[in-house]
Amino acid sequence: MTDIEFNLIDEPWVRVMQQDCSVREVSLRDAIVYAHEYRGLGGELPTQDVAVLRLMLAVLHTVFSRVDAEGNADNSDKDNEQWAKTRWQSLWERGCFSEKAIDDYFAKWHERFWLFHPERPFGQVAGLDDVEPDKSVYQAAKLNGAISQSGNKERLFPYCTGKNKTELSYSHAARWLLYVNAFDDNNVAKHKNQDISAGKEKAGVGWLGKLGLIYLVGNNLFETLMLNLIMINQRIIQSEQKPVWERDTVPTRENNKVLLPKNLAELYSMQSRRMILQRKNDAVISYKILGGDFFDKENALFEPMTVWKLAKDKKTYIPKEHDPRKQMWREFAALYDGTEKQRAGVVYWFQYLYEMIDGSSPLRTAVCSIAYGTQQCVVDNVFSDSLQMHSALLSDFGENFRADIENEIKKCEEVANSIGKFALNLYIASGGSDDPKNNSALQAKETAQAQLYYRLDMPFRNWLMGINPDTMENTLKPIGNWRKTVRAIALQYANEQAANASDGALVGHMKSNNRYFSVPQAMLIFKADLKRIYGKEGDAS
Repeated sequence: MTDIEFNLIDEPWVRVMQQDCSVREVSLRDAIVYAHEYRGLGGELPTQDVAVLRLMLAVLHTVFSRVDAEGNADNSDKDNEQWAKTRWQSLWERGCFSEKAIDDYFAKWHERFWLFHPERPFGQVAGLDDVEPDKSVYQAAKLNGAISQSGNKERLFPYCTGKNKTELSYSHAARWLLYVNAFDDNNVAKHKNQDISAGKEKAGVGWLGKLGLIYLVGNNLFETLMLNLIMINQRIIQSEQKPVWERDTVPTRENNKVLLPKNLAELYSMQSRRMILQRKNDAVISYKILGGDFFDKENALFEPMTVWKLAKDKKTYIPKEHDPRKQMWREFAALYDGTEKQRAGVVYWFQYLYEMIDGSSPLRTAVCSIAYGTQQCVVDNVFSDSLQMHSALLSDFGENFRADIENEIKKCEEVANSIGKFALNLYIASGGSDDPKNNSALQAKETAQAQLYYRLDMPFRNWLMGINPDTMENTLKPIGNWRKTVRAIALQYANEQAANASDGALVGHMKSNNRYFSVPQAMLIFKADLKRIYGKEGDAS
């Protein structure tokens, strides 16, 4: 093995999905230059794809803040909104990224993209091998985020087995290096070393692990990159970019609290971890890791790939994490409306540039996040979802349509609460406890609600795609049709539950509060609730 090996610019490691949906590995250079030929990224996890996407965006922000769409030097005035708008539009209309622009930049910074290098390994800290104690060393199975297995406990059903579990190819390791830097759990011991000093606070989980990630997806990888290439973020024009690989020295301080970056290339390339990959026989077998750069998540509104919510103090904004139990459309209002401070920067930017794109094309929004376990020291779940709708819904003209959609989602919540109450009444009618805090009662209620949402999921997505503000005066007819659909699905499910009820539930039970519970009575209450929520069937008023 040589000290200098595997350059990310030249070597294939980025997994892309081709037009026939097959997946192949390409170099970072080719992934950007030929982005228009690929459907999108095709990594092992959606969270890994986001980590790679942000690296590519850091490159693009840096390159096209310095040269124009054709790769020529740009000496224009960059401190105005018109520059940002014109630069983005010229890139979008070109349909692909300039080979000259990308090659010129990578030629200048080629030395900084070696995965293995004695002084500047990409995304790592040279000399970290000397840091003690060895508790900071993890095996390849921990680096592989699809397994995320520590040395303390073996997974019964691992994603990989045999050699593929104990070692990683360089291309494989490069992807997971980005992932761990972005999403690493909180199980990082704090160390002190004469060469790597430590801050007083711990970095916590990786920065992206603290967010409810949201990004936009286009018809190909080029469009996906462009839709997330935000030229004006939090009213700051992105004309000056400082990615971490351009620094003269690598940040080495452990658990290093920093100021929130004000340029996206620096934010997207921030190193939440101090890492070094360890290799043997041309494979990565382990890695050493310490806490890296971090900043407070409160009011970090410059981060554009998350929705924000008010904290308990009603003054501070914090990232709104996704609830893995909820379908994405149930958070429609939080994702697409709200104040400027609450909306994700990518959504706000899309609404700003809407007039520059073909509004007739559908827009897909994707979300993903990680659910951590005990003290955020283990990964319990990786969650992802996406939602497709007409782009015009996010235009100013679509505001009233969005309000109607949000109102129908609220009504779905009322129906779900009602079906939960119905299931609870059936449980009591069968002889169960009428204590609403009883675990079995709660389970019956929550299971019924989850099942209803499951049955409404695809119908809602299809209904949403049928709403196009460009061809409709209002949503009166679509709403009427949707309400008929909800009523039919909810009644069918209620009838199934009633049919499966016990004979005892049909007869019913009298409880201590002199209330009588039976299947017929529960059904009457449920139908009354539907009438209260929707009025006459098909009435959109």
